[in-house]
Amino acid sequence: MSDRSREPWRSKEMQALFETIGDLATPAETQAFLRDLCTVSELEAMAHRWQVARLVDAGLPYLEVAARSGASTTTVTRVANSLRYGQDGYRRALDRQASMPTGPARRMSTARRGHRAARAGG
Repeated sequence: MSDRSREPWRSKEMQALFETIGDLATPAETQAFLRDLCTVSELEAMAHRWQVARLVDAGLPYLEVAARSGASTTTVTRVANSLRYGQDGYRRALDRQASMPTGPARRMSTARRGHRAARAGG
């Protein structure tokens, strides 16, 4: 059985998408790309899951996460399971966000990180 049949999301098209998102240098570029790529409903669903991940990571009980976020307990459980047993994407993003300064300093640091990635790839 091929890797793709076990993990259908591991296609050439998905890999190209992930690389493209990783190549974006700033939050503004990422916002523009995702706004063109996704519907508002798709973006809202992703933002909603990200909010749930942050609340679960903060240690709130699932029912409180559901109440604060408006998510179903099924969604809260799914996100919590991904946070604990998934690909470590939520964990890396949460840890990186926690280590970044806030406000303008964060935007500058994020822009520099994007420029470093561009230099490394080119």
